[in-house]
Amino acid sequence: MGWMYLLVACVFEVTWVVSMKYSEGFTRLWPSLVTLIASVISFVLLAQAVRTLPVGTGYMVLNGAGAVGALIFGILLFGESTHPFRIACVVLILAGIVGLRIPMAA
Repeated sequence: MGWMYLLVACVFEVTWVVSMKYSEGFTRLWPSLVTLIASVISFVLLAQAVRTLPVGTGYMVLNGAGAVGALIFGILLFGESTHPFRIACVVLILAGIVGLRIPMAA
């Protein structure tokens, strides 16, 4: 169940990051509210996820997925760069997230 909480937390993580861009420095009401509400939901779901997952894994996955999601939406919505080096860095982040999902013997 922890991974499900974490997956939903990742969705809210990307939501608050993208809505923060639309809030224009918290000068626009509705995007600002979406940013604040989504960030609280993301935080609460992370707290639920780390009840059963290692805290380092949960935090890394949340932030890695948030960074990847922000980059993807930045490209799609805001015309940000698709330079191959940026894409390669995203692939490395994704590899790290997948690697954390692989159980290791202690």
